[in-house]
Amino acid sequence: MLRGVRAWRLPYGGLEPSRTYFSRLPITPSSSGQSGAEPRPVPLSYKLLDGEAARPALVFLHGLFGCKTNFNSIAKALAQQTGRRVLTVDARNHGDSPHSPDMSYEAMSQDLQDLLPKLGLVPCVLIGHSMGGKTAMLLALQRPELVERLVAVDISPVETTSSLNFPAYMAAMRAIDIPDEVSRSCARKLADKQLSSLIQDMAVRQFLLTNLVEADGRFVWRVNLDALAQHVDKLLAFPPQQESYPGPTLFLLGGNSEFVHPSHHPEIRRLFPRAQMQTVPNAGHWIHADRPQDFMAAIRGFLT
Repeated sequence: MLRGVRAWRLPYGGLEPSRTYFSRLPITPSSSGQSGAEPRPVPLSYKLLDGEAARPALVFLHGLFGCKTNFNSIAKALAQQTGRRVLTVDARNHGDSPHSPDMSYEAMSQDLQDLLPKLGLVPCVLIGHSMGGKTAMLLALQRPELVERLVAVDISPVETTSSLNFPAYMAAMRAIDIPDEVSRSCARKLADKQLSSLIQDMAVRQFLLTNLVEADGRFVWRVNLDALAQHVDKLLAFPPQQESYPGPTLFLLGGNSEFVHPSHHPEIRRLFPRAQMQTVPNAGHWIHADRPQDFMAAIRGFLT
């Protein structure tokens, strides 16, 4: 997800697949329905790269502050290298997908259960990072027939207790004050300066700033911070599950990350009995940004 990291901007010359399908949807309110009812799906924004329909497509799900463009370069490269269709998706309250007051893993799973069959992408290979990894795991547990195999990137099906302080990030972003009618470069500099008082890591700040967009002469956050802040406890947790997922599963871990602890392994094995674990050396939580070539090699190896 760290688009500001130099390693993320690797040139992939000549790797464009034959066709691209792109859906950009307006950000509109959406009701979550009655309490206790099944979550109402929202129409997600996505980008679909064309490929062979005979093999399961690769579906990428981003993390808490991310969006579908975080996987642009990797999606293009893997589409060319594997010949498969590759889908990148904006979760609700992220990117170009609609805003909704319901920000739960059950709701995000329901969104995908609605979208993937409509696109003819089931069963698929689900590849989810962080929040997207938990969404992918829940979908596989709820609807295993939709998921041919699963990749959870630096996340596990338990409560997240990492050194990254997501609530503090949200508070810092919500406190940003940028004057109207300033240039984009000026707005980013002002926002970065204000964020730096609470977030010392420049790479993290640059990643968060990918959410800063201009709307009607003002700079706003396209990620729905209100919904994320209201449901952050749910997003750090994982819904209790009894059934296991029988398909092949890869837990891809960053060697420098603390998101997945050995204490998580029993629950991983219980829910995903065919799980294998692979660690990418010299990578933090954002493996696909820190070590993109190693990340893609791990995906290709798992597919074969």
